[in-house]
Amino acid sequence: MAGHGTDEHPHGADRLCEAGDRVYSRAVRRGRVPRRDAEPVPCLMELALLHPDPDDMDWLVPTAPQEVMTRLLRGMYDEISASQRRVGSAVAAFEWYAGLGRQMPSTPSAAEGPAIRVLDGLARIQAAMDEATRACTTEVLTVQPGGIRREAELSEGLHRATELRGRGVRMRDLYTHVARHGQGLLTYLELMGDAVEARTLDEVIERLILFDRTVAFIPANAERTMALELRHPALVEYLGTVFERLWRLAIPLTAPLPDTGIEGISHREQSIAALLAEGHQDAVIAERLGISVRTCRAHIARLSETLGAASRTQLGVRIAQAGLDGARRSAVALPGRESPSAR
Repeated sequence: MAGHGTDEHPHGADRLCEAGDRVYSRAVRRGRVPRRDAEPVPCLMELALLHPDPDDMDWLVPTAPQEVMTRLLRGMYDEISASQRRVGSAVAAFEWYAGLGRQMPSTPSAAEGPAIRVLDGLARIQAAMDEATRACTTEVLTVQPGGIRREAELSEGLHRATELRGRGVRMRDLYTHVARHGQGLLTYLELMGDAVEARTLDEVIERLILFDRTVAFIPANAERTMALELRHPALVEYLGTVFERLWRLAIPLTAPLPDTGIEGISHREQSIAALLAEGHQDAVIAERLGISVRTCRAHIARLSETLGAASRTQLGVRIAQAGLDGARRSAVALPGRESPSAR
């Protein structure tokens, strides 16, 4: 909203970076700032929060905060209006398809419930997962992205995990390597004992919970306030096979991460180097590895220092020379027809 910033400052006027906040606030208090003070924060010029002083081009004057607020509100209004139009179109399309659905003859499969169900709201998601937990008799497979698991997230699912353990259900969980540093996860696994086995990867797919290879849950939006309940056999089998491929590539939580073989470069920095070689921006790398952008950039700085690179361009060359661009294995191979074997 309200602009996209630059590669180094990926934000809008509604969420300024710390440096941008300081320079803009100083400009508002003093009426203007030297152009050199704004050089480290090009986002202020790109977002039109600062502009050249017509009387002296070596100075920049701020856009009035009232004008910035008006611009933000106007952008918000436009987004809401566009969303309302999309919702209206979706409702009309839904009614049209519903009308067609009433004309279809009933089939035996229709009586068994929908193969794909949209769960809107956390309460409906929790209720559906509780129902699947009660029906589960054999195994639960989960993929948990996002780095270190928060205590609240682990506590929220503890009652289901305890219920499953009591019935002898086996659970296998996949996390990113970063999750190894969370004490909450270690405590959770200690509580669950041998009922849960956990492994980690550099990066994993979006969240997945699969019960007995018959029903799966995946997010339906970025905020995870909506989910899809999948019961279509082909979809569920596909997701199960994807899980097994990831499981075979993953490293048991009880085993240490492999050494990179390059002095001064950690396993995480090796993964970052490979993603940099693929051309990804810092924010994308951080999201995929489950770390903050600040932590990601700190690792990149250490990589540059270790490899003797003075710029990002030179760092790319050094990464290739060190063989770090091809060190990462493919995260997911497309499922074939072979039977899953890793347990």
